[in-house]
Amino acid sequence: MKNRSNRRAFLTGLRLSLSAFLMALVMVSCMSTRSSSAGGEVTGVGGFSFAEPTPYGMVLIDRGAYMMGPANSDSLAGIRADQRGVSVDAFWMDETEITNSKYKQFVFWVRDSIIRERLADPAYGGNEAFKIEEDKEGNPIKPYLNWNKAIPWRNANEDEQRAIESLYRTNPITGQRELDPTQLNYVYEVYNHTEAAKRKNRLDPTRREYNTDIPVSTEMPVISKDTAYFDDEGNIVRQTVTRPLTGDYDFLNTYIVNVYPDTTAWINDFDNAYNEPYTRLYFSHAGYNNYPVVGVSWEQANAFSNWRTDFLRRSLGKEGVYIEPFRLPTEAEWEYAARAGNSESSYPWDETLPYDERGCFYANFKPMDGDFVRDGHVITSPVGTFKPNDFGLYDMAGNVSEWTSTAYTESINRLTSDLNPEYRYDAAVEDPYKMKRKIVRGGSWKDVSRNLRSDLRMWEYQNEQRSYIGFRNVRSQIGFARGTQKKKK
Repeated sequence: MKNRSNRRAFLTGLRLSLSAFLMALVMVSCMSTRSSSAGGEVTGVGGFSFAEPTPYGMVLIDRGAYMMGPANSDSLAGIRADQRGVSVDAFWMDETEITNSKYKQFVFWVRDSIIRERLADPAYGGNEAFKIEEDKEGNPIKPYLNWNKAIPWRNANEDEQRAIESLYRTNPITGQRELDPTQLNYVYEVYNHTEAAKRKNRLDPTRREYNTDIPVSTEMPVISKDTAYFDDEGNIVRQTVTRPLTGDYDFLNTYIVNVYPDTTAWINDFDNAYNEPYTRLYFSHAGYNNYPVVGVSWEQANAFSNWRTDFLRRSLGKEGVYIEPFRLPTEAEWEYAARAGNSESSYPWDETLPYDERGCFYANFKPMDGDFVRDGHVITSPVGTFKPNDFGLYDMAGNVSEWTSTAYTESINRLTSDLNPEYRYDAAVEDPYKMKRKIVRGGSWKDVSRNLRSDLRMWEYQNEQRSYIGFRNVRSQIGFARGTQKKKK
């Protein structure tokens, strides 16, 4: 993989977004209703199928079936055979892990959105140009930020300077001006389609039970929804509200997530180690831009996924074509992609050893006791340093472990379907901590080779931030895969 600057990546992504928009226009223009010219026969409406444009930096993973989980037990390694056949539908997947550079784009967007809010606030001068509250006819609308209005980083007046500086602080030790990470909170909403679709949660009681021998109960089901808000002191308050169902808004969950990575993870993950330079530089210094972001929790990874979806949709405009949301992969999707659909291999490569006949390593990991550098790297490596697997995906073993969307429980295989298996549990604040475990996969730069196996399940708490866990996004493929993906020989 070649390094790319942020600007070049942004422009390329924008061009791809515009291409998708233009394709949508072409698709709409090609729609036809042929019933009037087909002698009264039913011919269907809605246009023709189309090939979805490849999302920037992603690879299409065709639908497929495989044997999920380890095939053989290994008592020495504590591995128990637990294999079963599953099928997954087609999806797009990031060819590399999310980098510091890409995650910084998210952090800076949150920073700029907060500054724009404050520039429009009367307490900082109230420049209405930074927030649109009326349409062209002067009618009130739902307010939104004006991203076309540039932030006056230079030559700001007194009020504007106060608004900008309010998001920065002076380090009391070094005296340096730096961004205040405690203020970088991202607010977003997610509609829970799964819960809303369940028969038991339908608003119309007559549609909850189709068995006409059972009397219809008009009692409304009890549902839970997540909500978050800022209290009078500016603290984030998270709650899970349980109440009788009143309408569709009860399936709309609100989250407030601080998006800044925990850079201290480099110190807290390792006792008595001099990792201070990583804490100071790994996320902030441009020299690490093309390295995988770490120190992000499962909650932060989900916030990034939501922002990435919204960012693309905004670039397409209000009338843009529908896109599937970016999200974390399910555990089944991740394993299928890592093993390149090969049920016979426990790794992203065909061999059982982590290196080829020339001694060249396939991944970034800990080759020997106390020896992190034999593979050429002491901590993480730039994404795409090692060869991709047969699906064209880089670093599916080693470098950093990766979050999945799947919740962890010891009985997960007995709970999930064999079609697109997924176990989702949105833990409430008051739930026991063990119910907040999420599955991570792939092993990392600090792990020995056996922990790189693609068929092994590991977990971490959803709010933990580790120096060895990152993530990548997927997006469900619209329509159907054409079977063009071939396994490399």
